[in-house]
Amino acid sequence: MDYTVQYYDLVLVAIFATMGVGAVVGVLTSLALPTAVIIAGVVAALVIAHSLFVRGPVDEPGDLTDEVDALN
Repeated sequence: MDYTVQYYDLVLVAIFATMGVGAVVGVLTSLALPTAVIIAGVVAALVIAHSLFVRGPVDEPGDLTDEVDALN
């Protein structure tokens, strides 16, 4: 079974990477660690917002009006 990297896999990697870079910047530079992590968190939130609202998990807006089958 072949696995292909999807857009949302890259989003998860980007969230992890931005938080990691923020921590490294906070430790290795004169910028305070909490400040660097907060800035990285804002960037991660922007990545999440882009993945939800700009490139959302639906093909077209009409998909949002489809009824969901109950999971009985």
